[in-house]
Order: sequence, then C-alpha cells, then structure tokens
Amino acid sequence: MSIGKFNVPELRNEPVKSYAPGSPETIVLKEALVAARSKQIEIPQYIGNQEIFSGNKRVISPPHDHQHILGYFHEGNKKDVSSAISQALHAAKPWAAMSWEQRAAIFLRAAELIAGPYRAEINAATMLGQSKNAYQAEIDAACEFIDFLRLNVNFMQEIYEQQPVSSEGVWNRMEYRPLEGFVFAITPFNFTAIAGNLPAAPALMGNVVVWKPAFTQVYAANVIMKVFKAAGLPDGVINMILVDGPAAGDIVFSHPDFAGIHFTGSTSVFKTIWKTIGNNLDCYKSFPRIVGETGGKDFVLAHRSAHAREVAIGLIRGAFEYQGQKCSAASRAYIPTNLWEEVKSIMLEELATIKMGGVEDFGNFVNAVIDEKSFDKITNYINEASKSDAVEIITGGGYTKEHGYFIEPTILLAKESNYVTLSEEIFGPVLTVFVYDENDFEGIIPIIDATSPYALTGAIFATDRYAIQYATKHLVNAAGNFYINDKPTGAVVGQQPFGGARASGTNDKAGSILNLLRWVSPRVIKETFVSPKSYQYPFLATE
Repeated sequence: MSIGKFNVPELRNEPVKSYAPGSPETIVLKEALVAARSKQIEIPQYIGNQEIFSGNKRVISPPHDHQHILGYFHEGNKKDVSSAISQALHAAKPWAAMSWEQRAAIFLRAAELIAGPYRAEINAATMLGQSKNAYQAEIDAACEFIDFLRLNVNFMQEIYEQQPVSSEGVWNRMEYRPLEGFVFAITPFNFTAIAGNLPAAPALMGNVVVWKPAFTQVYAANVIMKVFKAAGLPDGVINMILVDGPAAGDIVFSHPDFAGIHFTGSTSVFKTIWKTIGNNLDCYKSFPRIVGETGGKDFVLAHRSAHAREVAIGLIRGAFEYQGQKCSAASRAYIPTNLWEEVKSIMLEELATIKMGGVEDFGNFVNAVIDEKSFDKITNYINEASKSDAVEIITGGGYTKEHGYFIEPTILLAKESNYVTLSEEIFGPVLTVFVYDENDFEGIIPIIDATSPYALTGAIFATDRYAIQYATKHLVNAAGNFYINDKPTGAVVGQQPFGGARASGTNDKAGSILNLLRWVSPRVIKETFVSPKSYQYPFLATE
C-alpha cells in the first residue's frame, strides 16, 4: 500500500486555444474533422469489460448535415441495464478499497490525455455530433472537461483533509466513504464536459456508476469512454448504457442498491424521477442522493446607467452562442427606455454580420440546433409570435431543415411582461426583450423575479453601484449564478461553480467541493487511548 501524505497538482484552469486562422490547433482540428467525416463508426455500450454491439443500430448524423452518416450506435435494452448494474456492483468493493491517490491519478491522466492526444478528436466529435463551432467545442469538450477532472481531484483532497477536533486522550477521525450501491448518471446533449463529469465526479469519490448519455451526444460520449479506458479506469467502474430513458429508469429506480442520481436535463423529467424515487423508498438500502441541474429562463437586466454596446454584445453572445442551447443562455432581456433604440441598433448591425452554417467552416458563428424535435419546438414559438399582436419580431425568424436544422438568431419584442416567451424555456436562438420605463427600475425587478419558475443564471448591466447593489439584493433567489456587467453564460470550473434552485435544480454546484460532498457518506471514528476502568463519575463520590 502507499505510504505518505500526498499533495495533488496545484489548481489551474486549462488555457483556451483561440483557433485563429492558420494556428497549429486549427490545422490539427480541421484534419480531425475530415478524418471523422470520411468514415462511419459503430458505437457499442460499455458494460464491465465488454463492448456490447446489440445489432439494434441507430444512425448518427451531424445536425447541420443530417443526410450525412457519421456512424451508428447500438441501442440497448432493459437486460443491458441490469447487466450494467451487476458489473458496477461487482467492481464496487475493489474500487472503494483503492487508495485515493490511485483514483486521483486515473482522472488526472484522463485530463492530460484530453489536453494532448485526444483534444482534436473530442472537439471534432463534439462539433460534428452536436453542431458546435470550434471555439464552443474547445471551451466545452476540452477545457471545461479537463477542468472538472483536475479540479475535482483538488476538491477531493480538500474534503479528505477536513477532520474533526480531538480532545485529550482521544483521536477523532472522519472517513469519507463512497455511497453504498451504485450511482445513476443521466447526461444531456449540449455539453460534452457535463456528459463526462456527471459519471466521473461520483467515481472519483469511490462510487461505481451506470451512465446514460443522451442519444444526441453519443458520438462524443464514445470518445469519453475511450479516454477513461486509456487512463486506466478499471472495468465496471463507469458503465455506459445506450437505453431509452423510461426503460432504464424501470430497472434502475426499482433496484435496492440504487444509491443516487447525478442528472442534467429537463425539469419535467427530473420531477418524474424524484417522484419515482419517493414512491420506491421502501425498496432501497439507503435514502438515495438526488442531484440535478435542470432548466433555465435566464435574464439580463439593464439599468439606465449601462453602456448600450456592452449590453448589446452581452445579449448577442449570451443568447446566440451555441444556438441558445445552454441552460444558462440569455433568453429574456429587460431594457430601459433610454437605451433600447441604441441597443437595438447595435444588435441589428452586429447580427447582420453573423454567418450561419456547418461547423466545418470556422467563419460560422451560428450552427444548427440539435435535432428535428428541437427544431419544431423552437420554430413553433416563432410561428406563434409572428401571429400575435402581443409581440413583434425585430430580427430573424427564418428557418430551414432541408439540409440541417438551422434557425436564424431571432429577437422578439414583447409588449406584455407576461408574454409566453418571457416565461417558458425555449432552448434555442430566440431572445425576448421587454422595454421598461427607465425611471421604474425598482418596479421591474419583482416582475423579473416572478415571471419564470426557474432560477439558474441572470445578469445586471449598470454603472450605478446603487442599482447593482439593489438588483443583487432583490434578485437574491432569482439566479444561482449572478453576473455583473457580463453575459449570464460561460461559468468556469472552480471560478464560478454552476447551478441554480427553484425549477432549475438542487443547486449542488458542479465544479466545486459542494458537488463532491454529495457522493460520500462520512463515517466518524473515535479512538480512546486509555479506556475507563469504572462506570463511576466523580460527582457520584460521597462527601
């Protein structure tokens, strides 16, 4: 066994590469894109030490070029879910017994593999499979994922160092055990980093995991599993199943060894999962941990003292990067009357220069939305807006799915503060603006707070410090991540731990020590060096 007190590498965030024309990273990434498009691959389930090719193949195509076939994934069934749980439980005892620094080394190695030899491959897979441009893929699939892996190791060490005080003659110790059973990780399409972190974080703390990625993210999820295996992760610690959600849930949520869920997805699905777990409590060995990050209807509030250009650029980036398919995306904006015309003019001028198309052309700022179902949902909001007297389409509104699922960046001007697109999550490139009286700043804040059930991210643009303080105080529960003079997206691991409350989830802050604490079950050990030899206490003595 290892002997020593070990210090893990210092906290550091992975530098973001620029992908400027002609840069070394651009050349390598473009080669990786060409290589990926030139072949078709078949993606299995990873269960224990086996790669399971079911024969039930599902097509994988780029959302921006849905006629092209990147490959196929082999969909599984309930039997595969049961097998994955069995393999996870088989791996649980030796994995939990492994020294913490050995677990740390595996995930630190995975981080270095992504930073080096797998960087272009995982970025290219994210670009093609999820229609992300090069920069959005870089900050997600490379940098954020690397940061999760590296910084979580630091947070793990910090947790283990938190020890109780000992009195004279006593040594008190705290053990941070993994949960008893297995963790179920359900991950979304929009961030490869989330897809990697949700199974990796519990595994780092000694847990075993059954992981179900979104079908629309499987192309990059396959690279994640390749990296984990190359890093030396033992078989069965993380098992990737490709099974429909309800079918997987039927098995997982009725299993006595179900110990917790790490979830990112829709609020409605999370509510259903929570109810199911509650109904099945009597069958579990322990109360399961429920950790979830769900939807958002994120706001930008501008004060009359704000700079119009800063507001406009914050809205363009916040609303339209990655086609608005971020749970943190700026989806509703509240602009004062004195700034609106200038903000609108700048936005229209800038949006006129934006190109939309496939990810292989690095000049395209906007790419496709993820699939036809999402396309139809988003365009329905646009169609309804075009027929409504309560809202005006300021720019955009066009769309096509002939070759890819493309929707123009769209700005709606709502005449009523309760218009539907100011309250419902759209998850697409649609920003709704409400213009308020510049002299009624205090009056607009309770409207912002009450319009949406979500509370994920929000932003205030102002130069007036009293206004900033007022908004920060009175919107205290409206956002788990609050930004001052910046867009409400782009949280960095370790710098802005991410998560929200209300209908946005359990606010367990991925990218912080708080999240990792959910995946341990502490045990306190008290050791008395000299035990009492009599039951009597001094107060019992006779006078």
